[in-house]
Amino acid sequence: MSPRDEIPNLRGQDGEGSVQVHQPEDAQIEGAKVFAVYGKGGIGKSTTSSNLSAAFSKLGKRVLQIGCDPKHDSTFTLTGTLVPTVIDILKDVDFHAEELRPEDFVFEGYNGVKCVEAGGPPAGTGCGGYVVGQTVKLLKQHHMLEDTDVVIFDVLGDVVCGGFAAPLQHADRALIVTANDFDSIYAMNRIIAAVQAKSTNYKVRLAGCVANRSKDTDEVDRYCDVVGFNRLAHMPDMDAIRRSRLKKKTLFEMPDDEDVVQVRKEYIRLAETLWNGTLPMAPECLPDREIFELLGFD
Repeated sequence: MSPRDEIPNLRGQDGEGSVQVHQPEDAQIEGAKVFAVYGKGGIGKSTTSSNLSAAFSKLGKRVLQIGCDPKHDSTFTLTGTLVPTVIDILKDVDFHAEELRPEDFVFEGYNGVKCVEAGGPPAGTGCGGYVVGQTVKLLKQHHMLEDTDVVIFDVLGDVVCGGFAAPLQHADRALIVTANDFDSIYAMNRIIAAVQAKSTNYKVRLAGCVANRSKDTDEVDRYCDVVGFNRLAHMPDMDAIRRSRLKKKTLFEMPDDEDVVQVRKEYIRLAETLWNGTLPMAPECLPDREIFELLGFD
């Protein structure tokens, strides 16, 4: 018997060749609507996630945002600081989770949004999927998910390995943040393939994409038309968004000017769309050659 054969649940689980282990049934999140936010590294997932969390809170929803990135800055603009990670806090108690209290790893941010930073394993070691699993387990043990309406996972980069795809095992809908350029759309194409693989065994489905930091959306819309995807929102390339992050604030805390007010309205509209429910999308991701032919190298 090979070492691979000794590990349970590796074959035929989440697509051909997958080595992702099933999350146990009791680890599933129930009651809340769960969204996982993906996209190319540096595309603005954390800014999108935090402003979306703030928008949900403005709709009167009880929101929990879980950052899944070792640099643990997902909730930075909600809390105004870098909060400790779950993995670091567990390390401090020698991984005796029973010694932890909710206030050790759950922090209140803007307008009552609950904020958690899962963190990540040391570089080159461990698996992001383990960190996500431990975070959800802790939240369930302390009943932190029972009074929550919306959970948002903000996931590292465009990595689509089993570990960083782990939030898809909990999510109802996956949302992809993109820009109106080839690299961002190429990453979106790969993320679509990852979500489609997970959807064969889990409830997660694609909700659509958000065009971020983009003056235009023509390339995004062209791709969506070809594969059968849906752009849910457009966040323009605005200096106010950059300034809000520098000030450690969400857009909902920035001074009112015409641009800021318009983008806030777009986030509220996106939150309403997601809360009311989106049709499950099943786009056909493109082979590399076809996406190069469609969008070129610009």
